[in-house]
Amino acid sequence: MDLGLTGRVVIVTGGASNLGRAITLGFAAEGARVVIADVDDAQSKKVAGEAPSGTIVARHTDVTDWESVKSTVEFVKSSMGAVDVLVNCAGWTIDRLFLEKPRDEWEREIAIDMWGFINCTRAVLDVMVERRYGRIVSIGSDAGRMGEWREAVYSGTKAGVIAMSKAIAREVGKYGITLNVVCPGLTPGKPETSGRESVWSGDQAANFTGEVLEKAAKAYPLRRVGTPEDVVPAVLLLASDRASYITGQTLSVSGGYTMI
Repeated sequence: MDLGLTGRVVIVTGGASNLGRAITLGFAAEGARVVIADVDDAQSKKVAGEAPSGTIVARHTDVTDWESVKSTVEFVKSSMGAVDVLVNCAGWTIDRLFLEKPRDEWEREIAIDMWGFINCTRAVLDVMVERRYGRIVSIGSDAGRMGEWREAVYSGTKAGVIAMSKAIAREVGKYGITLNVVCPGLTPGKPETSGRESVWSGDQAANFTGEVLEKAAKAYPLRRVGTPEDVVPAVLLLASDRASYITGQTLSVSGGYTMI
């Protein structure tokens, strides 16, 4: 199916590694012009080098910083003429029981996972409203649909992304703008596909050993955890005009982990 994404201008936040990298390369393969909005400059440039020259542009962006986000959107508009698609993919968490989680960790989760969504979504809307066209696809989580053990704050931020996407979709639909959310389950990725030695940092890495992932797979009807590549097709579809009559929806791409 031709999704008609050739020439579309796409911003992917957190587009330098793991799921973001896979989404970035997925759009590039469809002929889109992609801007990686990420704080990891070295990894962003590495991913840009994996696609034909000029297809992917790396732009240093801190999604928690409103001025940084505005600067990136202004750069994209001035250099590429438009922002057709925004993919809110930047995210962060470390699993801990709520009673054991230090304040700095949940503040970082809220800053990246919720404020990042708010900043980036608000920054592109003026451009999209002016052109009466836009697609915003945000990466949620099944944690935000059902609540997940050891992910209380993260669950809350992703539930917020889902709810805000619905509310904003009601407000801006008249301008031809759609907002939808894709919710992966556990999608740890692998070093050879993530672009990094480890997808997880610090003590989070110890939580996802081969044995742990094997046990986790038993909770999924399809009996495996996800890969970044499993999620990409849903994002591409919702970003395309093939899905122009779909808005305010939440789609789990999680091997049946939730069936809501």
